[in-house]
Amino acid sequence: MIVATLIMAIAITGLLSGISGATRNAARLREYDRVVQLARLRMDDLLVDYRAPRNVVLEGGYDPSLTGGMQAGWRAQVTPFERPAVLTPGALALEQIKLEIWWMSGSQRRTFALESLRKTRITPEDIPGATP
Repeated sequence: MIVATLIMAIAITGLLSGISGATRNAARLREYDRVVQLARLRMDDLLVDYRAPRNVVLEGGYDPSLTGGMQAGWRAQVTPFERPAVLTPGALALEQIKLEIWWMSGSQRRTFALESLRKTRITPEDIPGATP
């Protein structure tokens, strides 16, 4: 009877530690899933916002109600990627958008980065020395 109880106690201890590890993994996956969704939303906003300043670091924070109480934020930059040799108003060019999402997981800061390209048209303001 004592041997059977000892074996059962060892088995239950092993199961509880496995459940504890699974719970931690589920919480971490929930954080990553939430952060990926926030990154997608921010990147979509940046892709359609052609008024966003170029070569300037943009940053902000997220409302804790969106992050499940986590402290989180983002940092982005829109830069020219590829332009035609001769800059003329209306010509097509590519811009690169770099986005970094950060969040606090306990006391550790974690990050997730995305990059994307978008087509844009050259404006008179993009041409050095041109008068708009």
